[in-house]
Amino acid sequence: MTPPIACIEIRAIARTLACTGALMLAVTQANAASARVQMACASDYFAYCSQHDPDSPGVRRCMRANGLKLSMGCVNALIAAGEVSKEEVARRAAGK
Repeated sequence: MTPPIACIEIRAIARTLACTGALMLAVTQANAASARVQMACASDYFAYCSQHDPDSPGVRRCMRANGLKLSMGCVNALIAAGEVSKEEVARRAAGK
């Protein structure tokens, strides 16, 4: 018999993967974030902005508001995608 804690962890991982997949499918081409941004920022989205539809302007505002908390992988992907400049990231980091 599988220990209950292992079952709970497996379910949580499966739920997270399903949500990440749903997040990636929900983004439309017109307002699409790159696949790199989606993958790099998925955990940040769920941690800070999951109350917003991934397609909405609200998610962009939320990610900006939580910019100092975002993972470096997410920030680097956002820079590469042109969503934020290196200068803005540096300016915000200097002002904390």
